[in-house]
Amino acid sequence: MKIIAAITALITLLSCNYDTKPMAEPTAMLEPVEVATQNGMRKAYFASGCFWCVEAVFESVKGVDEAISGYSGGTEDNPTYKQVSYGKTTHAEAVEVIYDPEVISYQQLVDVFFGSQDPTTNNRQGPDAGPQYRSIAFYQNEEEKKIIENTITELNESTYDGRIVTQVLPFQKFWIAEAYHQDYEKNNPNNPYIQNISVPRYQRFAAKFPELLKDDAH
Repeated sequence: MKIIAAITALITLLSCNYDTKPMAEPTAMLEPVEVATQNGMRKAYFASGCFWCVEAVFESVKGVDEAISGYSGGTEDNPTYKQVSYGKTTHAEAVEVIYDPEVISYQQLVDVFFGSQDPTTNNRQGPDAGPQYRSIAFYQNEEEKKIIENTITELNESTYDGRIVTQVLPFQKFWIAEAYHQDYEKNNPNNPYIQNISVPRYQRFAAKFPELLKDDAH
């Protein structure tokens, strides 16, 4: 019994979600909302598990100016981390990627998205379980939608044998997460989750895409 309790405690410790309350179900979306560019930079939106991990991956990529942790994919206004991580909303933990299209293409960002996760685990990424950790590629126009869908088709044929469960949803709204979540991996290197889950996930991605990494990527 002590061994079982210890294993349970370890799983809880190494999770982006420290609560085991019932999870909310995902919701259907409306038509996509086009997001304006600023100073030549564009924005892209993805969800693939704990946003601490996803933010760190995208911020290591050439052409990405910044990745911001937040919430998207649901209907509730002004969601909080406690609400989302406890499964009390229909949102997923997500990132807003601000990038220079002259340096990196949207197709390459989609490749990074799929190459830095397991897109075959339904409502789960590593130790983090529930719809708030589901895999979502948000599109803002038909061109982005086509790129995502074509990539899924190719990966299902070449690698995943039709098992990809990633949702392809029109982008509606991104809610920025609380300040302490931003650059979380960088600011909390000794956190057990960061050391045991986030860093290894980044290292697996970096090994696949060394040509996309910034010179100062960790």
